[in-house]
Amino acid sequence: MADKEKKIKKKKAKEDAPAEEAPAPAPAAGGERQSSRGSRKAKRSGSNVFSMFTQKQVAEFKEAFQLMDHDKDGIIGKNDLRATFDSLGRLAVDKELDEMLGEASGPINFTQLLTLFANRMSGGSDDDDVVINAFKTFDNDGKIDSERLRHALMTWGDKFSADEVDEAYDQMEIDDKGFIDTNKLITMLTASAEEEEGGEAA
Repeated sequence: MADKEKKIKKKKAKEDAPAEEAPAPAPAAGGERQSSRGSRKAKRSGSNVFSMFTQKQVAEFKEAFQLMDHDKDGIIGKNDLRATFDSLGRLAVDKELDEMLGEASGPINFTQLLTLFANRMSGGSDDDDVVINAFKTFDNDGKIDSERLRHALMTWGDKFSADEVDEAYDQMEIDDKGFIDTNKLITMLTASAEEEEGGEAA
């Protein structure tokens, strides 16, 4: 009897030992090899970043990340960014792409992308700047193709319904060729936000 108990205890000890060691290789599972200090830092910031977003938001960011990761290697690089801009019908110069990649502290994997979004949301960027930059990505010689914008609004992020886009378009000036004046749209959106703030203060 005592021998059986010893064997069972030894088995349990062997089973428990790998379980204790298992967390150590976990940082390498992310596909990136860094120093242990960097891995712990990434892991620590990752858990905080994921808690800043709802599951739905994380799923939407994941979908966007997968769309941007054209070569499907799990990292958004310069060629991925270029291909993303190309798919939006906008040419991006090397300097612009380098500046975007330079905003991240390392290779842009999914966790790093979430970290960039979290930094922006926590005051790293002005709301008006976000609006201006968002619409400037659709800008072509001062005009935005309303059909291209409609497609984007109904396809990515918090998807708009056709009725919601129509309702928004009722507030915009669209010329007979289907183009929206970029500056007028930006002015309308940023000015209305300021008026709302002024109305609340009064």
